[in-house]
Amino acid sequence: MKPNPDFDLFQVSEDHEALREAVRAVAEDKIAPYAADVDQTASFPQAAYDALVASDFHAPHVPEEYDGVGADAVACAIVVEEVARVCASSSLIPGANKLGSTPLILAGSEELKHRYLTPLAKGETTFSYALSEREAGSDTASMRTRATADGDSWVLNGQKSWITNAGVSEYYTVLAVTDPDGRRGANVSAFVVEKSDEGFTFGAKERKLGIKGSPTRELYFDNVRIPGDRIIGEPGEGLKVALRTLDHTRVTVGAQAVGIAQGALDYALGYVQERSQFGKRIAEFQGLQFMLADMGMKLEAARQLVYVAAAKSERHDSDLSYFSAAAKCYASDVAMEVTTDAVQLLGGSGFTQDFPVERMMRDAKITQIYEGTNQIQRVVMARHLLAGR
Repeated sequence: MKPNPDFDLFQVSEDHEALREAVRAVAEDKIAPYAADVDQTASFPQAAYDALVASDFHAPHVPEEYDGVGADAVACAIVVEEVARVCASSSLIPGANKLGSTPLILAGSEELKHRYLTPLAKGETTFSYALSEREAGSDTASMRTRATADGDSWVLNGQKSWITNAGVSEYYTVLAVTDPDGRRGANVSAFVVEKSDEGFTFGAKERKLGIKGSPTRELYFDNVRIPGDRIIGEPGEGLKVALRTLDHTRVTVGAQAVGIAQGALDYALGYVQERSQFGKRIAEFQGLQFMLADMGMKLEAARQLVYVAAAKSERHDSDLSYFSAAAKCYASDVAMEVTTDAVQLLGGSGFTQDFPVERMMRDAKITQIYEGTNQIQRVVMARHLLAGR
């Protein structure tokens, strides 16, 4: 049978592969050398940030009309994937920037977009997203943070938990209840809060298992007065915007998970081809070959699912919710499995901090938890299946 040149299977474009090469070069040269120290000292990866800003990879999703690169969703996934391959903490620079600013892109006024997306595109700040609270994690609609109308302003009171890059970012998308007596879920609004706003403070850095270079802190709002024009969309539409945002950014978490897993597999492949036992390289043992084959197979399946979901994100397809949940859930489960197997392949060396796979295993765990636990992702998928969508 002769190949049909007119039959174009799904594949990433040559431009995407050229982008991958460019990001990988920056990541290996400017980010990888500092990854272990960033993890050990739990310090913000400033060298990575500077390198990403210099190469326009820090917030590639920002549209061109706001001085951004205007990269498509697949390209953004590749950027996060390649950075996560060497340093998961650093991948949360483009990842969290997209999460924090996507509500603006989806529902903000043009004036608000120009005001906040332009400095983000220029690398003058990072952007964080504040949805979760101590008692409102998976159950986001039960949040207690309040925004009370006061003349032409809103006054915020409450707290937010588990906020990525808190204290580093100048801008925060914050969700708050604006109608305490309104219908649950339809009484929440979204606002932009600036780091310099009076009454806005931060808690101590969380002491985390992984991604230690990305600071995670609580936010506190004590009569924080927000100008009325900083509301994102209409009052009461905040939770809808927040959930639409997660449909797009869960793809980013999937890409991060793929990158972490790829980094672990790459290192394990090099290790097993160098280490010898019983007079031969351990890569020659069939049992280990089967492990490597499974790692590679599942990783590639996860990558393809993430890219399909990213393409759907770019098109705003009606089934994006299902595919973004599936991509995030499957890719993060694969990342946890692949990194754990990488530690196993290195044996005692894998259990030490002298080798990067134990860091990658710790980093992978969060991808199963944040932006909706994988149990929640399965709830989302099941609802779509049962509804016949």
